Amino acid sequence: MMKSDRILGLVAIVVALAFFASALQIQTSFLADPLGSKPFPIAISVVTLMCGLVMVFRPEPDPEWPSLRTFGALAIALVVLVGYAYSLKPFGFILPTVIASAVLSYQISPRPLPAVLTGLGLGGGLFVIFKYVLKLGLVGWPPTLFG
Repeated sequence: MMKSDRILGLVAIVVALAFFASALQIQTSFLADPLGSKPFPIAISVVTLMCGLVMVFRPEPDPEWPSLRTFGALAIALVVLVGYAYSLKPFGFILPTVIASAVLSYQISPRPLPAVLTGLGLGGGLFVIFKYVLKLGLVGWPPTLFG
């Protein structure tokens, strides 16, 4: 069953061509570097196109698909990450990061205490690194919480 590789290869080719077409539409400003901003997305689209062609013309013989449980875990991770992205602005950085990293850590190793500790460590540690070491303008807590 080499159909799955060929289907994914065709999808990659279509995406690469669409990305290439959109990269050609990039307007360069007068403050741009001499090379411009088009070569990088064009290079990404060419590499993606080549990978898609390899998948279409030289597919793997028989891929082993994961179980439904694995797909469920991936779906949960996707929902958590999308929810994380949407919750950053209203709730600040620390709380959504703690919750998201704790849930994802629990999925990797279903032990509640280490998952909570991982979430707390990542939420606080990443905030300190991003805010004070890298000097990013992060809001730690919900803006309404501290006025």
